[in-house]
Amino acid sequence: MNLPTYITLTRIFSIPVLIWVLSSSRFSSANGDRELLASFVFIAASLTDAIDGYLARRRAQVTTMGMLLDPVADKLLIAAAFITLVQFNPRTVPAWMAVIIIGREFLVSGLRSIAASEGFTIQASDLGKLKMFVQIFSVVAAIIDHHWSYLPWYFLSLPVHPIALASIWVMVALSLWSAADYFIGFWKRIDQTAVKRRRKRSFVLSRRRKRNDVPVV
Repeated sequence: MNLPTYITLTRIFSIPVLIWVLSSSRFSSANGDRELLASFVFIAASLTDAIDGYLARRRAQVTTMGMLLDPVADKLLIAAAFITLVQFNPRTVPAWMAVIIIGREFLVSGLRSIAASEGFTIQASDLGKLKMFVQIFSVVAAIIDHHWSYLPWYFLSLPVHPIALASIWVMVALSLWSAADYFIGFWKRIDQTAVKRRRKRSFVLSRRRKRNDVPVV
């Protein structure tokens, strides 16, 4: 394994750490230590997604294992974060929102698997990249909202709960929007692939007919 793959694995290994920090009674929320540590773990794990991809392209170390592990690590991290937040901060992250967000991740994974079996790929759109940024922001906001009512003065003492709630709603909207965007792109490629196959088949059949029509002397 190369360095980018090791970095991807650290993202996977950080998942049980995040769940443990948010769920364990070993950490106290009295001073916000649990929330700060969980936010740090999640942000650090999320940043590895950009780092491993950059290093793999820069060092020409794009491997089949890396291409397989990277999206799996992303989906596991997001699923673990939102499932844990349903228990950790249910007033901000209700279960139905987590189902939509997680369901979108697995829907896109399924579409990509089908696309790969059909011989084409679905590239990440700018909408998907925006969703990733909002995803990180909303998870951290929901974690911080568990302890703090207001941000520090250097953040203008803004109220945390409205910001966290708004970011989660934006996350849900982007999840639905990007899922629809992926599905439309997938459907168009499937249609194009089907048309090409029909043309190829009709071409082969027409050539066979022409050969059969040649008279035998």
